[in-house]
Amino acid sequence: MADFCSAVDIKLKKKRVQNDPEMWIRSPDAFVAVVERELFEAARTIISARSFRLSDEEMLQSLRKLYQQKGLLSGIVIDECEGMPSSSAYSSRFGSLLRAYGLVGFTPDRDYRYVEINRELRKLHPEIVREVLDGLRAAGSDAWQDLQTDRVIVNGEFSLSVVVARCVETPTGLLRWHLRFDTSLAPDITIVVRMDSANRAPFDYYLFPRIDMLSEKLRLGEENTLGLDAYRFDGLELLYDIATPIPLGEAA
Repeated sequence: MADFCSAVDIKLKKKRVQNDPEMWIRSPDAFVAVVERELFEAARTIISARSFRLSDEEMLQSLRKLYQQKGLLSGIVIDECEGMPSSSAYSSRFGSLLRAYGLVGFTPDRDYRYVEINRELRKLHPEIVREVLDGLRAAGSDAWQDLQTDRVIVNGEFSLSVVVARCVETPTGLLRWHLRFDTSLAPDITIVVRMDSANRAPFDYYLFPRIDMLSEKLRLGEENTLGLDAYRFDGLELLYDIATPIPLGEAA
């Protein structure tokens, strides 16, 4: 089944409007099905059954009961239990799986906080890319995303790549950011987004030109040498400004 009119209606210079399903224009069996209709409907029924609205306490009661039965918890254990909300539902409702575990008295043998943080940062990456695209376009640049490489192409002239850097606190209380660059992408500018100490929001930004990318790995501290901090900025306004095309007549 194909929807030729999507759930979101966007008209020129108008706000995005969420359309009701009965307003969608559909064409049944427009494409060859990837899975059989019976299997698709069965899967949708299971997902709907597991996604019905439960209170926080009801979800925790189910999780607590599962913990008592299995003696441990994990995303796989939760997802394989029939009738339980999914692990992603627990993560969404309580902020993370680790927090849900703590509320039912389970403490993993290993510290999995970095796993949760990395998962959230992977989800944040496309949001930051969209913000960069919006900022460039608002400033007058023609910008689009190369979906194969994740690079942003600006005015058909140069490329950008976004790297989100997780903040790590050392045993002595110092903050560090360990970066790994994919040099095979060879972007003209790499935007490094340093996250704050809670890894919830951007702390600052580094704009590294390709000519100065001499290593695939880099470690940043709270304060760095001038050779590094010369590329540090509190926001991306400068990038948007210098990327804005200037008409030839105005430049002359």
